[in-house]
Amino acid sequence: MSRWLHITALAVLLALSAITFGCTASASNSAFFGKTTPPHDNVLRYVSGSEPQSLDPQIPTSQPDARICMALYSGLTEYDPKTTEPIPELAERWESNKDSSEFVFHLRHGARFSNGDPITARDFVYTIRRGLSPELAASNASLAYYIKYGEGYNEGGVFVRDSNGEFLLEKDFNNPEDEAKKPLASKPVESVRSEYGVIPQETTPDSDTAFHHFMHSPERVVLPGDEKRRKKALDTNPKLKAAVIGKTFVPIKAEDVGVEAVNDYTLRISLTQSAPFFISLMPHQFFRVVNQQTIEKFGNAWTDPRNIVTSGPFKLAAHRPYDRVVAVRDPMYWDSASVKLDGITFFALNDNTTIMNLYKAGDIDGMLNHSVPAPWLDLIQPMKDFMDAPEAAIDYYLFNTTKGPTADVRVRKALNMAIDKQALANWRHAKPLTALTPEGIFPGYPQPKGDAFDPQRAKQLLADAGYKDRSGNFDPTKFPVDQVELTFNPEGANQVVAEFVQAQWKQNLGLTISLKTMEFKTFLVAQQKLEYKGMARSGWVADYMDPFNFLWLYYTPTGNNGTGWWDKRYVDLLDEANRQTDQQKRYELLAKAEAMALEVQPVIPLITNVTRWMKKPYVKGMYPNPQTLHAWKYVYIERDPAKWDYGVPDMTK
Repeated sequence: MSRWLHITALAVLLALSAITFGCTASASNSAFFGKTTPPHDNVLRYVSGSEPQSLDPQIPTSQPDARICMALYSGLTEYDPKTTEPIPELAERWESNKDSSEFVFHLRHGARFSNGDPITARDFVYTIRRGLSPELAASNASLAYYIKYGEGYNEGGVFVRDSNGEFLLEKDFNNPEDEAKKPLASKPVESVRSEYGVIPQETTPDSDTAFHHFMHSPERVVLPGDEKRRKKALDTNPKLKAAVIGKTFVPIKAEDVGVEAVNDYTLRISLTQSAPFFISLMPHQFFRVVNQQTIEKFGNAWTDPRNIVTSGPFKLAAHRPYDRVVAVRDPMYWDSASVKLDGITFFALNDNTTIMNLYKAGDIDGMLNHSVPAPWLDLIQPMKDFMDAPEAAIDYYLFNTTKGPTADVRVRKALNMAIDKQALANWRHAKPLTALTPEGIFPGYPQPKGDAFDPQRAKQLLADAGYKDRSGNFDPTKFPVDQVELTFNPEGANQVVAEFVQAQWKQNLGLTISLKTMEFKTFLVAQQKLEYKGMARSGWVADYMDPFNFLWLYYTPTGNNGTGWWDKRYVDLLDEANRQTDQQKRYELLAKAEAMALEVQPVIPLITNVTRWMKKPYVKGMYPNPQTLHAWKYVYIERDPAKWDYGVPDMTK
């Protein structure tokens, strides 16, 4: 459908909605926003957001795509409707070894794809290997880098083999202290069998396979496949550089990646590190199972409605680009009897005013997060169908810690302290943030607090950094504002937030920091390459429910870090935390690492976002969870008004 036709169709729909609303005012309830008449059929009408990037679950990265993929595909686990913690799905149970570096999943028998093919452990092996394949170039592939040799395979890496067929091993080139910290999954099976406990007991002796022993053999050296990158890596390690002379470089294959079908219903995944959060990754769309035969038969056209084979509670009935995705209940789904809806229509819309008008007219039953425009909040907040709760998502600004005035921690702290985040949060209807992790999301996590709003202390820090007059007081004219700017992509509210922060620095420090907009794709590259002066806008939405997902951003100096700050002590603390079997001790170490980062202030935390969306009172089983990701099999339409939701549904039961 052309863009013009889409706009025209939408205008007609809005006009009809207005007529409908005018003729059925009796169907409205003043406690709710607009009509509250349930649809005649058993189909949920939901605005998911922008047109999906792809219906291939391993390609897209956004929440709108994730919601559609959750209807069409199943994973080993599913998101709990209220907490988004992992709950059993195609895996009916699982266990890990004692340091969470290897996991075994036991798949339920009888699960099928929408074409009737059985779903087995081999399908998950194929899915994970495919997601990591360099040819697919999946943006989410890094989620599987915890799997042994997953990163090397995805990035086109190579092993190093000598003339005797032996491979160079990391242990011969690593610091002995680092080698001693290797997880159980990297140690010989025989040496850890007594504390292991994950070799499936019901699968006979072949469960302890040759591949399993390969996974537990000393890790091989992995080098970049690209010659220039390999030379650069070898230049940093003279011993390894000398050792590779005359050796053969062997490309890492899909078959080397640490994922194994022990049998049809037992999947084993070996990791490179202790990762107690790994189970929380499994509901992500990247790990949801796809059908190998269909993909190999149709190639890139496999997601066409005429070809697609799915694995979730719903299957694809129609896809009208830039209009809607229509899903219907799949009778082949293993738990089809528990699926309450006959279908879901996902509308592709991202104009909040249009969404709200359609909702008021009763043409949709629910919507994605952040859909209620800020100017509408005074009207909408008292309504009983307004869904609002803290979100596992934060907004923050990056500092370029490698050059210019912001290379000085005192300058970074001063610019952070000079922003009244409570005022910003009040204006944005969010929660103020001083830490690296979101507020109020992880029960039991002793989140450290960063510096509070303190303009006087900020001025003193700037004076200490050398920007002062003869009396030793801060002098804003001495600060090189030409070397600092705030760069951001102009989508959404980014511009107005940047203007708010700019005004704060002017008011509280007397500094006029210039603003610079940059197109989103260019902006992301500039962030990663540190090609910005001073500060750059950023944000993070949790991929999984664990503080590590936010602290991990600074685990490496590249990638999503964007600040140039990196400290091995910080990384060691995170690794030590993830080796803990006691969750509270783990949380304490994660918090210690977070406090360490806050001391050097690589970012300016701004706000913890809130969900801010609406659903009709007759829509049940849909909750304002921290990720606004809904397990659709639990959602239903309740026609008895006595059982409707009159307010935010109970999130505790």
